[in-house]
Amino acid sequence: MLITKSGISKIYFTELPKEVQECFHYDPQQAAGAQAAAAQQLEAINRQTAGLDRQQKDAYKEQQARSAEQQAKVSNIQTLVDQLADLEQQEQSLLAEIGRVENAQTVARRKWVDGQGNQQYTDPAEAKLPLLRGRLENVRTEKERVRHELERAQHQP
Repeated sequence: MLITKSGISKIYFTELPKEVQECFHYDPQQAAGAQAAAAQQLEAINRQTAGLDRQQKDAYKEQQARSAEQQAKVSNIQTLVDQLADLEQQEQSLLAEIGRVENAQTVARRKWVDGQGNQQYTDPAEAKLPLLRGRLENVRTEKERVRHELERAQHQP
């Protein structure tokens, strides 16, 4: 380093005259070897840093994939829970409707048997009874399928 009135300057040993180099015990071969070793060390550090960066990126991608998979699983479970609740509501509604029709049917038969009425007291909903029972069976089958699927989804790792 040279300090002058105009500022500080850096001069490399290779730019100095031989006599000045010898005053500082400068050996060009030794300096070249040290410079090559420093370059190799820097290159090794850069490779190591690049490897660590790649590992971090891979780990981040893997963690993101696991997170997305977990989110999809949670979403699927919620969908199944919602489906199951809807099917249970449908089952209850169908059972209530079937009960109402069967109750009306029983009352109408009693009146007809007792001679207090005739065919007009029969509930027209009686014709829907087989359809309601069929729908109830379909809802129960679907409910069982959803329940099994939900159990499988909840027990997956």
